[in-house]
Amino acid sequence: MLIGLALSMDAFAVSVSASICTASIPAVIGLRAALFFGFFQFAMPVVGWYLGGAFRQLIQGFDHWIAFLLLAAVGGKMIYEGIRARSPEACPDPDEAKSHGIMKLNTLTILAFATSIDALAVGLSYSMIGSPIYGPAAVIGVTTFLTCALGIQFGRKLKTILEEWADIVGGTVLVLIGLKILAEHLFKHI
Repeated sequence: MLIGLALSMDAFAVSVSASICTASIPAVIGLRAALFFGFFQFAMPVVGWYLGGAFRQLIQGFDHWIAFLLLAAVGGKMIYEGIRARSPEACPDPDEAKSHGIMKLNTLTILAFATSIDALAVGLSYSMIGSPIYGPAAVIGVTTFLTCALGIQFGRKLKTILEEWADIVGGTVLVLIGLKILAEHLFKHI
């Protein structure tokens, strides 16, 4: 349960951030986002467990860079859109609000993948100690689903406070999550 909660924190922060930056999220889209994050957090430990020690050596050296680059790219795009929307020549387009964040399926997939790379390492660890994976992976997935559903609701509340700064704040949060992942991996041996 604690592992699931720890692994779900990045996905929770992304859910809050994406919810803040979207004009309105229909319940079905919020549910889909929580399911994506939960599914990836379930699937990645299973994949890691099956790939075992050999794959760990292949990805361990750069997994943090993959997560950082994906989150920085999505976050940077959100910051750019937030700054652009504040300029006088920007013309708000209601359809454009639906084209980013968790509303767009390919962006949601990238975010869910990027926040679940650490779960792959957890699966590798379970494999190395010879522990079964499906029970822990299910707990991790369900925990992530629930925390992301709460994150989306929390983001809706924060949106009313942040108003026009939402894209910039949300994008900054994503970039900071990417930096946190990168820093954790780069400085864990210091």
